[in-house]
Amino acid sequence: MAKAKHVSETPATQWLRKAKISFTEHNYDYIDHGGAQEAARQLHFPPAQVAKTLIMEDENAKPLIIVMHGDREVSTKNLARQIGVKKVTPCKPDVAQRHSGYMVGGTSPFGTRKTMPIFIEQSLLEFPTILINGGKRGYLLELPPTTLVTALGATPVEAGLDAHA
Repeated sequence: MAKAKHVSETPATQWLRKAKISFTEHNYDYIDHGGAQEAARQLHFPPAQVAKTLIMEDENAKPLIIVMHGDREVSTKNLARQIGVKKVTPCKPDVAQRHSGYMVGGTSPFGTRKTMPIFIEQSLLEFPTILINGGKRGYLLELPPTTLVTALGATPVEAGLDAHA
């Protein structure tokens, strides 16, 4: 495992190490509301290759995770239709934090407090690696996107909209 500046273990890195999944660590200076776009800029990766992890919920307040390109928005209508629910909406930050165990801006799909269904934007799987949050603001992990499918059982969906659409 290649390492950048080491960040203290997070539930995500503990989960990955326990599952014997290798990853590369990337640190950047977290900026409020900078999101994946800012991480991509600082780390010199295309914004589409930096994934954001969002906690959402269906009409029954059942939480779910969607992993999306950092430069795109989630079409909640497309997502709801594809996963067979009436409605999907983003969780409020405090609710998302309760479900995931992570601070918003540092949410990882690995090592979450609650087990939730995970969906990944299909086109992310075309990259050899993606950067995804490692469980702390300013800390991303680089790994093959297929890891989300094989290790977490993530379901590929087509729910992305261009951010400028």
